[in-house]
Amino acid sequence: MRSIFVLFVWFYCVLNGTAQLVNAPSGDNQICEVTQYLGSIANVSVKYSSPGVKGRSGKIWGSLVPWGMEANNIGSAKEIPWRAGANENTVITFSNDMMVNDNAIPAGKYGFHIITQKDAPWILIFNKTNSAWGSYSYDANDDVLRIEVQPTQSEFTEWLTYTFTDRRPESTVLELRWETLAVPIKISLPNSNAIYVNKFKEDLKGSKGFYWQNYVEAVNFCVANNTHLDQALGWADIAISGTFIGQKNFTTLSAKASVLEKLGRAKEAEMLMDEAIKHPTADVIQIHSYGKQLLNSGMKVKALAIFEYNYKHHGGDWPSPAGMVRGLSANGKYKEALEFAEKALLIAPDETNKTFLKTAIEKLKQGKDMN
Repeated sequence: MRSIFVLFVWFYCVLNGTAQLVNAPSGDNQICEVTQYLGSIANVSVKYSSPGVKGRSGKIWGSLVPWGMEANNIGSAKEIPWRAGANENTVITFSNDMMVNDNAIPAGKYGFHIITQKDAPWILIFNKTNSAWGSYSYDANDDVLRIEVQPTQSEFTEWLTYTFTDRRPESTVLELRWETLAVPIKISLPNSNAIYVNKFKEDLKGSKGFYWQNYVEAVNFCVANNTHLDQALGWADIAISGTFIGQKNFTTLSAKASVLEKLGRAKEAEMLMDEAIKHPTADVIQIHSYGKQLLNSGMKVKALAIFEYNYKHHGGDWPSPAGMVRGLSANGKYKEALEFAEKALLIAPDETNKTFLKTAIEKLKQGKDMN
């Protein structure tokens, strides 16, 4: 008796469509999806069905796609915009709060519609409803954003296509192309630094927070982008002295010094860097790089002092002789710089450095700064 009942339930489910087969898209309008990242976290995606022109050139705009709102006798809406695709809603998803043609739009998934107009900019609509069939149940009360965009002439596109152009780290242009028209939409990320910093905070709460290197990476991002410096200073302190995490070494000390420099606390930064270069973990390349950093900042005398310390402390190991060449030359001591350049050439580890030193030697012989 039980097996008969189970069989009855199975037949009931099948007949009521709860186990439907996956079929081809209606009207041969293929389902497409495209995603564009703005940086490495935030992204925009468009999922749509793509109709073809199919020999209807000159009959798409104003005919197949009527101008203005179209009278509707199928769903709940009396008049409807174009679904900006075919079949189900065209859906645009923003992973984070963004700007669309300089208008704010919250993170979310939106049904996308367009009111086409013959002699005026088109009206682009982002609507809360994102799972409907077409625009038949469109309700303007659910609009989140409307913008106006002037379509442009474009090369012929057979299949309606959404593509991302002019891609940059914090902005892109989403473009709808069909037949010989294109509709460009500028999308930008107004708070990219905050997005990364918030992700760092989240990551550092987990297993990644047990490694001082990750705190340094977060600090370096903040310094490079001149953002969230107070937060960076806190991370720098954890990298140096956090319980079970912190390590005092050249990398952590110099990371904190870079934050202090950005905060305008130059004296503290200088003192901390002096401690960093004299720390046992400071190697010849790290100190050399710091000297070059000072040189690039115009601090010629301080840079020379660092290069001299590096050369003496590391017994002339490469690249400390090259550092001496740079430091002496920057301070106008060309004769001494030339002597070091000729010595450095003998121990240069590769052709790139040998070529660099040969060029430096020629300049120094002419009484010119080689930097």
